[in-house]
Amino acid sequence: MILNAGQRTDIPGFFSQWFVNRVREKFVLVRSPYAPRQITRYRIDPETVDILSFCTKNPAPMLPRLEHIRRFPQIWQVTVTPYGKEIEPGVPEKSDVIKAFQALSMRVGANACIWRYDPVFLSETYSAAFHREAFAKLACTLRGFTTVCVVSFIDLYEKTKRNFPQAEEVPFSVQRELTAFFAKTAADCGMRLKLCAESPALGDCGADVSGCLTQAAAETAVGFPLAVPSSACRARKACACLLGGDIGEYNSCPHGCLYCYANADKDLVRSRFALHNPDSPLLIGVPSPGDIIRNAEQHRWRLPQTLLPL
Repeated sequence: MILNAGQRTDIPGFFSQWFVNRVREKFVLVRSPYAPRQITRYRIDPETVDILSFCTKNPAPMLPRLEHIRRFPQIWQVTVTPYGKEIEPGVPEKSDVIKAFQALSMRVGANACIWRYDPVFLSETYSAAFHREAFAKLACTLRGFTTVCVVSFIDLYEKTKRNFPQAEEVPFSVQRELTAFFAKTAADCGMRLKLCAESPALGDCGADVSGCLTQAAAETAVGFPLAVPSSACRARKACACLLGGDIGEYNSCPHGCLYCYANADKDLVRSRFALHNPDSPLLIGVPSPGDIIRNAEQHRWRLPQTLLPL
C-alpha cells in the first residue's frame, strides 16, 4: 500500500519529528475527519507499506531525518510557486525551498521528486503573462532535479472564496494557452507536464491528463511494478490517483496559504496546532475515552520478485 503523508496538512514541513517517532514505533493513529470518534490504526513498516508519499511546501525539516525512513521507497511532491507572502504567509523563502528541493532530489532521486506548480489563479498581480515568466524561471532552476511537473488551476470552493476573495478562476481559453506553454517549457527542461484533476480536453495542449499519483506514476517514481487492487482508495470517482491511507488532519497547517482547501480559517488552525504532541500517536491531540480504534486493512502491493532485503 501507499501511505500518504501530506494531502491534508504539511507533515514534512511542520510535523517531521512526530512522523519519525511514528516510524520508530511502527504505527500511527488517524482520526476520521467525518466521524471524530472513529480512529484508524495504520502499521508503518517496510513489510506492509510499499511507498511513503509526501506532499509539502517545505521538505527542509525532513532532510536530516531521511536516514530514519531510508528503508521505504518514497515519492515526494514539493510545491514551488511564485506567490508572495501576501498569498503564502507561512511558506519559507522560495530560494530556500528550491535549495531543499535540490538537496532532496540528490538524496532520493529526480524521479521520486515531483514539482507542483499549483494552484494557478489570476489576479491583478498574478496575470497569465506573470505565470509564463515565473514558470519558465522555476523550470530552468529545477532542471535535472525532477522529471515531472504537476499543474492545477484553482477551484473556488466556498472556504476558498471566503479566505481568498481576490482570486479569479482561470478561463478555459487561458487554461489552454497556459497549459500549452507549460508543457513545452517543461519538455525543454526535461520534464513531463501532468495536470491534476483538470479537463481531459487539455490533453490536446501537450499535457498528461491521466492524474498525478496514478499507479503508473508511482511505479515510475520508485522503479518497480505494483499490483494495485481494484478496491484501492482513490480521491474521487473521476480521479485515478492513489490518495487513500492519508495520515494527516485538516485544519492543522500553519502555512496559511489563502487558497488552501484543507484549512477553514487561521484561528482554528492556531488552536489545533497548539494541541500537537510529537509523542502522541495522533497528529493532533491524544486518544480519548470513547474513541473507537480499528485496524486499517493493509496489503502489500509490491510484487515478491521486486522485494529488497530489509
